[in-house]
Formats: sequence, structure tokens, C-alpha cells
Amino acid sequence: KTLQNGDEMMPEFILLCRDKANALSLRAKTRPAHLEYIAAKGDAVLVGGPILDKNGDPAGSMLVISAADSQAAHAFAEGDPYARAGLFETVEVAPYRLIAGTLSKTKA
Repeated sequence: KTLQNGDEMMPEFILLCRDKANALSLRAKTRPAHLEYIAAKGDAVLVGGPILDKNGDPAGSMLVISAADSQAAHAFAEGDPYARAGLFETVEVAPYRLIAGTLSKTKA
């Protein structure tokens, strides 16, 4: 894919991360380092935020990122301080194609 200015676009990936049970305190303790990690990734993070449980408490994370390939997307997920602290029960990395919406860089 190429942007209108000629720059190459990297593929997108969804990172779907589910927290371990009863891990809210670990999430809170690790949050500052996680936010620093995300901020340091700059434009690679297209959107992200917590997945909420029925009480409105964080129970996981969902990010859409740009990465060179699947290996780079997995490395991004593994480097997250949440993952390194053992917060997640599961992490799914799936290729994604952004077509429409306010984050879209090209029109469908």
C-alpha cells in the first residue's frame, strides 16, 4: 500500500490481550510503564485502549498497530510492559486491514 504522498504503508495488526483473573492491581502497577512504551512507539500505534469487563474495569487491552510484518507485531506485543509483567492470560496477534473510519489513511 502507498499513501498519497508516495510513502509506503506498513501492514496493520490487531493485538488482542486478555488479562489473567484478579490482575487489576498488577495492571495498575504496570500502567505507567505500559503508557511510556506505547508513547515511545509513536505513529506505529493507530488506536488502543483497555477492554472492559461487565463492571467497567479493565480486563485486557486492544491495540491496532502498524508493523513491518507478523514477527515485528509479535515483538511489539512481547515487549509491552504489561506482557513482560505477566498480566496477560492470552495474546492474539492478527493481521488487519484498515479500510474505513477516521483512522483510515486511504479511502476504500
